[in-house]
Amino acid sequence: MEVRSFLEGQGRRPTLPMQRRRFKTKPRLQQWIEEKSLMCHQCQRNDNGRVVRCKKCKRKRYCIPCLTRWYPDTVEDFIAESCPVCRGICNCKACLRLDVPVKNLKNLELEVSKDVQIECYKFVLQTLLPFLRRINDEQMIEKEMEAKIQGLVLPELKIEQAYCPIDERTYCNNCKTSIFDFHRSCPRCSFDLCLICCQELRDGHLQGGEGEVTMQYIDRGFDYLHGGKEKKVKMSTEPSPKDHVKPKSWWKAEKDGSIPCPPEDMGGCGHCILELRCIFAENLVSELLRKAEEIARTYKLMDVAAIPSQQRLCFNSVGDVDLSNGELRKAASREDSDDNYLYCPRAQDIDHGDLKHFQWHWSRGEPVIVSCVLESASGLSWEPLVMWRAVRQLKHIKHDRDLEVTAIDCLDWCEGPINIHQFFIGYNKFRPDRDKWPQILKLKDWPPSNLFEERLPRHCTEFLSCLPFKEYTHPQKGPLNLVVKLPEKSLKPDLGPKTYIAYGFAQELGRGDSVTKLHCDMSDAVNVLTHMAEVTLGDEDLANIEELKKKHFEQDQIELFGNIKAVDGKVENNISDGVSCKSDDDKFSEVGDQNQDVTEELAAPIFQLVGSTGDTGMNDNDSLRGSELEKTEAEVDQNNNDGSGGPGVSRNKLEGLEASEGGALWDIFRRQDVPKLQEYLKKHFKEFRHIHCCPLQQVVHPIHDQTFYLTLDHKRKLKEEYGIEPWTFVQKLGDAVFIPAGCPHQVRNLKSCIKVALDFVSPENIGECIRLTEEFRTLPQDHRAKEDKLEVKKIIVHAISEVVDNLDQKPRSETATA
Repeated sequence: MEVRSFLEGQGRRPTLPMQRRRFKTKPRLQQWIEEKSLMCHQCQRNDNGRVVRCKKCKRKRYCIPCLTRWYPDTVEDFIAESCPVCRGICNCKACLRLDVPVKNLKNLELEVSKDVQIECYKFVLQTLLPFLRRINDEQMIEKEMEAKIQGLVLPELKIEQAYCPIDERTYCNNCKTSIFDFHRSCPRCSFDLCLICCQELRDGHLQGGEGEVTMQYIDRGFDYLHGGKEKKVKMSTEPSPKDHVKPKSWWKAEKDGSIPCPPEDMGGCGHCILELRCIFAENLVSELLRKAEEIARTYKLMDVAAIPSQQRLCFNSVGDVDLSNGELRKAASREDSDDNYLYCPRAQDIDHGDLKHFQWHWSRGEPVIVSCVLESASGLSWEPLVMWRAVRQLKHIKHDRDLEVTAIDCLDWCEGPINIHQFFIGYNKFRPDRDKWPQILKLKDWPPSNLFEERLPRHCTEFLSCLPFKEYTHPQKGPLNLVVKLPEKSLKPDLGPKTYIAYGFAQELGRGDSVTKLHCDMSDAVNVLTHMAEVTLGDEDLANIEELKKKHFEQDQIELFGNIKAVDGKVENNISDGVSCKSDDDKFSEVGDQNQDVTEELAAPIFQLVGSTGDTGMNDNDSLRGSELEKTEAEVDQNNNDGSGGPGVSRNKLEGLEASEGGALWDIFRRQDVPKLQEYLKKHFKEFRHIHCCPLQQVVHPIHDQTFYLTLDHKRKLKEEYGIEPWTFVQKLGDAVFIPAGCPHQVRNLKSCIKVALDFVSPENIGECIRLTEEFRTLPQDHRAKEDKLEVKKIIVHAISEVVDNLDQKPRSETATA
């Protein structure tokens, strides 16, 4: 009692007999947990029968039903040796949402030595210096003009600094291009004008302020989507699209070069003269250029345009393509061209020296494919239902809302809500509309790209760990990812990661295919196929599709080609137009993708073509055109035209090992072929369909409109008429596709796919980023590609500023001995 009273007086509780007994029985309890407990870690149930116990931690166990459902490709011995918890790949809801550092990811962080970092700094400076000179020249021209207007000599000129918070953007009121430094602004109404618009206005050809262009897509009803009668629609009495362009009011520069604020109908006030303003310090760019050029001379860096071409990699001593190392994949058959093969290393085989090899192809504007990147990560499941369970609800009250997502129907390119669980059921199982046509859906912005890391932290970490060439792709530390150079608190562009989840079928349906239409990204990108699932169609399903394709063909012959005589049932060897169509019960509405005139029986040859890339012993003179392609087509015609007299969709699987293993078909065009590609699309645009399956009536920009998908038939006509073709290849599970900025590309899912993409900005392609920014500024005000969110000139200034700060600290003596 005395001891007890003393402990209570000290505020401490004495050890009770029961507590001592519990301590003594702990080893027995531990033994029971290890040997007797049937509680499954995954489902937290103990009534599901036999469990597999982990021999490593001896505390976790998984029941057979959970292993079958959530780890279908994992054998029991693998689980017993080290359970998913020990391996860091457990996909139960608790572990997926656990906010703790992820273990077992060796490739997550990027470690760069000081020497490599210095080489990267020198490369960035060497590449970006010409663009910094151009920026400085633009500013000096405007400063000299302002000095002339004010009647001052240049050294006497003082430019007022505009207020722009670091976490905000300023846009030109005329062309909507972002303003990073020098601009002209109205002191009364704050109308801002970028330097390019100032120069164009003085030259008398101002661009970028074109009014809105309204595209009309009439909903003619569901029957129309499959070649049936269209419902009666009251035609709009609104003026034609051309009449929707708002006329510009009279606005021009004064004789002395000063620019008045535009009238009210152009967003200004019409009363003041626009004054020159700067966002950075007045002489920041010119002083930065002076220091950068001094460092470039110190390091004896040549102007990037004068660098002699490096040794031709991937070629042998006699100048032929070297296929011996297995790192090349044939993707095109252009005559007299050395870029028909793409560099395709295996992730596990990449070492430090391969970065130079990657840069050689990357500097030529060529895509690169890195295979088996998922093997570099922990093995976390990308099954759609696992991702769904992993998504964190930020607030409990939003749980119901998270069950409903927005999907786009690839038939009519309209959007609408769908239960997320129902969507994922259709991901693995055939989902027909009421006419038994495949209803192909794609999720729109799920989870939102700006919330990907927050809502799916484990999957985001898994994705970043598997990315190859992290010098370019690491979103926080990549020394050659120029976006990293932006200040920490600045408003940065949303470059992902972002998921693309959509259904898919191997057959080219022609109408309603799961496609991403032809477009061109402002920045570089890497796209990883993380999951795919094949949906099997029965014979009855295929027969229904074949009958509907006949109706599609007849409708296209009348509407797109005006060929009424062709509509007599003879469609065996004709074109079945691939257009954008609409879905069964969900009514959607937004931009999309799909047009198409498609030769149905030509679905297989493209895989025969791709399937022979690099693993058939071809040399660089082999061509898939000519007799070989004709032979392939003949074989496909024989396989497809099985007496049914209709377009060939009678087979559920296509020939070719690569096609069967692949999930998505890619077409990427070379930059130098863009003018001819645009000319072809402008010539043939009426052969394509878009929203509500309406034939296209107008083209603003053939690529940036994102209203075209070139089927195999169109790619053939493009080759015949203009002599160009894309790189065409199949993306397999675990393939990371690197797409250079400025290369138009399109994608068609061959299976249901989950892809994750990340954008980045490389020094080699900064010129393309600038070109595309200047191209986007000339689009109409309401165009989908109009807004400039990249701010590439701002990136250049901050990137060189970081380089100067780091290289300028290097002792001159050390440099001299280098």
